[in-house]
Amino acid sequence: MSRIGKKPVQVPAGITASVDGQKVTAKGPKGELFFVANDEVKLEFKDNAVSVTPVSDSKDARSKWGMSRTMIENIFKGVKDGYERKLEINGVGYRAALQGKNLQLQLGFSHDVVYEPPQGITIAVPKPTEIVVTGINKQQVGQVAAEIREYRGPEPYKGKGVKYAGERIVRKEGKKK
Repeated sequence: MSRIGKKPVQVPAGITASVDGQKVTAKGPKGELFFVANDEVKLEFKDNAVSVTPVSDSKDARSKWGMSRTMIENIFKGVKDGYERKLEINGVGYRAALQGKNLQLQLGFSHDVVYEPPQGITIAVPKPTEIVVTGINKQQVGQVAAEIREYRGPEPYKGKGVKYAGERIVRKEGKKK
């Protein structure tokens, strides 16, 4: 039994939400998002809350029950507050800069890496060694941060590369004589 799925998702103040069959639409100050739920779950909108219930007691329906509720909660939070992911750059000569809307990275390659963010994502560089990715779609923000990190992930010997803020890199000992 899903503990997460049992709780209805309250619609926060300042957001208009509607349920049309399997589609939940949310409009807020940051923008508009929607989520189409699987046919294994049933959506209901009452008392300014969206409740999710499984159609049957099958394992497939129960596995999609909690996930659907979490996705609805994520779109409500996204259109109200938005999401942000911070990245840090470690290494001598490694730095980031904005070139218009594009992110220009110097990561020890013979050339600069230029990353063009997708629609709906904004990238800020408060310091040359810090990148902030923001947007209303949680999945898209995480995907963009992962793509930037992938250019030069942190290596275990000196910790050089791009890492998430707060990420702990397990360090290895160098070779001995």
